[in-house]
Amino acid sequence: MTDYPIKEAGDFKYIEVGDSDSEPIVLLHGLFGTASNFDELIKYFEDKRRIIMPLLPIFEMSLRKLSLKGLVDYFTAFIDFKGLEKFHILGNSLGGHLAVLYTLENQDKLRSMILTGSSGLYESAFGTSFPRREDYDYIRNKVKLTFYDPEITTKEMVDEVFGIVNDRSKGIRIIKTAKSAIRHNVEDRLHEIYIPTLLVWGNNDTITPPFVGRKFHELIKNSRLEMVDKCGHAPMLEVPEIFNMKLESFLTDLERENQEEAIIDQSSK
Repeated sequence: MTDYPIKEAGDFKYIEVGDSDSEPIVLLHGLFGTASNFDELIKYFEDKRRIIMPLLPIFEMSLRKLSLKGLVDYFTAFIDFKGLEKFHILGNSLGGHLAVLYTLENQDKLRSMILTGSSGLYESAFGTSFPRREDYDYIRNKVKLTFYDPEITTKEMVDEVFGIVNDRSKGIRIIKTAKSAIRHNVEDRLHEIYIPTLLVWGNNDTITPPFVGRKFHELIKNSRLEMVDKCGHAPMLEVPEIFNMKLESFLTDLERENQEEAIIDQSSK
């Protein structure tokens, strides 16, 4: 469970904390990810920036609508509901994939994009089925693959995934979403992204391996790649101090560049 209260309004559930006058960082969690995956990030930035995270309705959306497109449409409606004009979008795993799809159609609304362990090019996770789903040890070992240090895996994490894959309705939704992700490979469109992009990748990521981060970097021209040693698929959860430092450095550099460009534009008038 996350340390932060979940708000409800209309069709949306979300977390919102921090400085309401700053440009928001909007977070997107992964397929098995939960709000708590970002607790350390929120804790670090909440006194400095506005942080918003919608909870994706993977288990509530109708099967007819459930797909990456359906989730992007939901996220787009959430952004409109919040009235956000300029913000930073940050996604992990499936959340990164959704961030890319949203960015491709809405770059004018964004200041930057941050991806960590993003799907969209290649991923090796549970796949599109759940063999031995009633085997708790099997599920625990699968969850451990998320991290370089398997000791980070908590019983709460394993219990949550075990509960999902053994719930027929939730299991079907996970499989349907995973299949949709495989169909929505973004390689051919990444060259269209021009906004500043930060890529933070674990050198020991076995789900979206390091070559995936390097490929994103190659195809997104205005991108910065930060590789992290002794880190798996979720840097913001496994090495939050390093991740937060790299994110803050990126945002600070971006703001300085924007200020310099504003000064140059003003002086040329």
